[in-house]
Amino acid sequence: MNSLLVIKLRYIGDVLLATPVFHALRDRFPDVRLTVLVNSGTEDILKWNPDVDEVLTMDRRTPTAPLRLVGALRRRRFDCVVDLTDGDRSAILARLSGAPVRIGFNEERRWRGLLYTAVVQATAPMHRVERDLETVRALGIEPKAGPLVLHTSQQDEEEAANLLEEVGVVGASAGATRPLVLMHPGARYWFKVWPAERFAELADLLADTYGCRVLVGGAENDKAVAETIRARARSAPTVLAGRTTLLQFAALLKRCVLFVGNDNGPLHMAAALGVPVIGLFGPSDPAIWGPWGEGHRILYKGLDCRPCFHPDCFRGEQNCMRLITLEEVWASVQDLLRR
Repeated sequence: MNSLLVIKLRYIGDVLLATPVFHALRDRFPDVRLTVLVNSGTEDILKWNPDVDEVLTMDRRTPTAPLRLVGALRRRRFDCVVDLTDGDRSAILARLSGAPVRIGFNEERRWRGLLYTAVVQATAPMHRVERDLETVRALGIEPKAGPLVLHTSQQDEEEAANLLEEVGVVGASAGATRPLVLMHPGARYWFKVWPAERFAELADLLADTYGCRVLVGGAENDKAVAETIRARARSAPTVLAGRTTLLQFAALLKRCVLFVGNDNGPLHMAAALGVPVIGLFGPSDPAIWGPWGEGHRILYKGLDCRPCFHPDCFRGEQNCMRLITLEEVWASVQDLLRR
């Protein structure tokens, strides 16, 4: 085998959870050229990944992009495609790539299964990392479920330090004088979000009890909720939402003693970087989507209505995220910080 393609057309966290697959493939085929196809906006997760030779992106906003992408895939003459997406679009791309070996999922038992040469069958419920690793067994590999892989550059580190100094975190370049905690209050859907007022109360408890400097992160579309937390908290947490690139955010995470956030990509970034995580889970099952690795804490109610999908939540004020109390989260915070 000379050239191999892995497809993961999902979100930031999904791409990061797939990195043990890339490592398993690189370990088994050290001389193979490994290309990964991801959605535009997620590619920086793999920018410094030593197991990946090339990253291609799918721009779903441009109508002609898929056609150009098919041409690019066919020119590379892949020997094998491993599709981790479990979706129709990626299955079609796998087939049109021209690769003679095509491995993928077909959980819904749809027509796309006909486009693969091997369909990976679910044997039991398992974490997404372990599920993705099932694909490499079709290539005769017995993988080890190792750590997630996420690296930053020296430039990312310097830019993160400069940003912290700019917002008044004294001595950030040499190490903050107060322990840093990063909160990430955003999520893709409203019913995966813990209430902003509880994040604000938690920020005050962290500042009062442990002297922590709380950073509130997120993307541009998280700025409103981040500002709400800042306005409600008397401890004046620092809002960094919308002010970092993905890898600058990762560099900030590496300086933190704790991450508290909803089920989203930054939670998995924190876990990948060895930062203790308190994950707040609602409709998604943490047994499948929880932070990978040891030493993390999960708050999860597991109501009978889950899993649910936008916009179908009917519980309102009694939804699964609001049922997670401040007291429960604070107990987990104290447990991790004592360690």
